[in-house]
Amino acid sequence: MSPIDQLAARVPRRLRGEAWQCFALGLLAAVALPPFYLLPVLWFVVPALLTRLARAGGWRRAAWLGWCFGFGFNLLGLFWVTEPMLIMASNFWWAVPFAAPALAFATAFYMILPALAVFAVPQRNQAGRLAAVLLFAGALVLSNLAQEFLFTGFPWNYWGADWAFAGRLGLAMIQPAAIGGIFLLTLLTALTAGLPLLGRRGWAASAVLLALWAGFGFARTSAGPAPLTRYTVALLQPDFAVPGSFTQPALQARWRRDLALTREALDKAGKGPNIVVWPETASPALLQTDAAARAAIAAVAGNTPVLAGSFRLAADGSMRNSLVAVEGKGPAVAWYDKWKLVPFGEYTPAWIPLKVTPGGGFTPGPGPRTLHVPGIPSVGPLICYESIFPGIITDPKDRPAWLLNISDNAWFGDTTGPYQDFATTRLRAVEEGLPIVVDTNSGISAVIGPHGRVAGTLGLDRAGILIGKLPVALPVTPFGRFSVTMSGILGFYTMVLGVVCLIVSITLM
Repeated sequence: MSPIDQLAARVPRRLRGEAWQCFALGLLAAVALPPFYLLPVLWFVVPALLTRLARAGGWRRAAWLGWCFGFGFNLLGLFWVTEPMLIMASNFWWAVPFAAPALAFATAFYMILPALAVFAVPQRNQAGRLAAVLLFAGALVLSNLAQEFLFTGFPWNYWGADWAFAGRLGLAMIQPAAIGGIFLLTLLTALTAGLPLLGRRGWAASAVLLALWAGFGFARTSAGPAPLTRYTVALLQPDFAVPGSFTQPALQARWRRDLALTREALDKAGKGPNIVVWPETASPALLQTDAAARAAIAAVAGNTPVLAGSFRLAADGSMRNSLVAVEGKGPAVAWYDKWKLVPFGEYTPAWIPLKVTPGGGFTPGPGPRTLHVPGIPSVGPLICYESIFPGIITDPKDRPAWLLNISDNAWFGDTTGPYQDFATTRLRAVEEGLPIVVDTNSGISAVIGPHGRVAGTLGLDRAGILIGKLPVALPVTPFGRFSVTMSGILGFYTMVLGVVCLIVSITLM
């Protein structure tokens, strides 16, 4: 009897049903996510889940068990979505009990495909058990792809992010993302965690696969940090509270604070080509059209480029959540409009009373775009949660020299959300082979090299300035070249291999 089965035997009888057990397994799997990284639990959770799916007895029952697992996993993994409603409790008190369960309810459906892929696989011999592991892992990858593109898309808390912990080992373990993205990390996680289903030989195979995985990562990062460019980036982290910072006096105070931090940042950065970055919506002025605001920035920054989060009024009268590049007293030299808007936060119609952040009525931009700002390397901007979408964050026809993610995570406080966001954003650097600079209002801000190596950070709930040299980009990676197509191929052929093992299993029965 496995440790999970022994534990289940001690649970009160009314909670011993396999639906409850799968729900509990999902909760347990969630502690492997950032910032906990308790990965060893997966080596017990995955075999226990596959065992329960094998005895489901029918596809409806298997789908139900898969959904229960997904609901438990996402309920714990996404509880932080309640935080903005607690901040705005006077208006949204009624939504507090429902936010996390509702999102978990919806995202749990993505676990049905992996459950259906394995429920009918007879696990009576080693070939059958290996088939179950392969089919589950491959289907999980395909399900993750669906989660990124179906409906609004919400590619959050993929198992591949479990490896983005600090230290040399964590850095090594995320390197396969350069080949197949976070999806390959998810595939490897499901395979290594599922192999113990085969018993002692499975544990041995899992250990060998982990060793090969780590060896690849250590080899890829053995040369040390990427070379540095001559450009210095200065990141402002003002740590303004929400929602209080949206009153007129607070906005004026915020503006003065932004200018003061800019002056301080340039003093610290010293001479040389510098780039100043302000976080998402840092400017209370519409920088593209407000000449006085640009002049105020120029009075502090001179001709140093300032890349600032700002609302922008487009020519068609629509409001955009943008990044605006200002350089001297002249017009804005470039801008980028966010195209992946937050559901219920940025683009919900006004007649649906579910918005949880101030502002609204935003119109999405045209898509990923590379900005060419005079005097600095070309940059691929990402605003807020755009950084969680693997494979679709850069212009495929105009690869940037670096990525810039500006955000405002103050809405989520000191919950697991900002840590999960940072871990996922870090993986974008490995996938694309590009350095990524992360600048947030309240943390976590960082300069990250193209291997995912973190060169410097400012933690949560801290006001300050982060100064760092911009790393040099790597040549385009396989994932950067082929994007999610590579991931889909990996998932599909893993399932094909699972079918081959299933045929062998049936032949041996």
